[in-house]
Amino acid sequence: MARPDDVDQIVAAWQVQRPDLDVSPLQVLSRLTRVSAQLDTARSQAFRDHNLDSWEFDVLAALRRTGPPFTLSAGTLATQTHVTSGTMTTRVDRLLERGFVTRFPDENDRRGVLIALTAAGQRGVDGALKDLLEREKVALSGLSSSEQEQLADLLRGLLDRL
Repeated sequence: MARPDDVDQIVAAWQVQRPDLDVSPLQVLSRLTRVSAQLDTARSQAFRDHNLDSWEFDVLAALRRTGPPFTLSAGTLATQTHVTSGTMTTRVDRLLERGFVTRFPDENDRRGVLIALTAAGQRGVDGALKDLLEREKVALSGLSSSEQEQLADLLRGLLDRL
């Protein structure tokens, strides 16, 4: 068992102050919040090391995962990165300015626009991904492979229920 942490202290204090409430969810969700904040910091640093913002990585990674020719519609990009079409338009404009993507009409849809990853965009996302994975491996190094699989399964179930 891991050593007690500040969440244990918080839960114990609430149990004294509000014995009428079941504060057990804090045992899990407060720790998830703390883990998430630390991972966000590490992720942001990996992206900054490659002159990318988190949102830039998200868009470039969505294009990179598609495989050659690394092209998606603007609508698909918006859906995959969980933003509105207006937000995606702004993001694509900024990535165009940086030379990370190109934009061109969709031959199969007169109203559609396709976004393609450039070589510069691919270099940026590939480098950031490599650094990100190295940092995430270090973060998980205290857990065995089976513990990592178990945690992934538990979190998958939690996400599914939410």
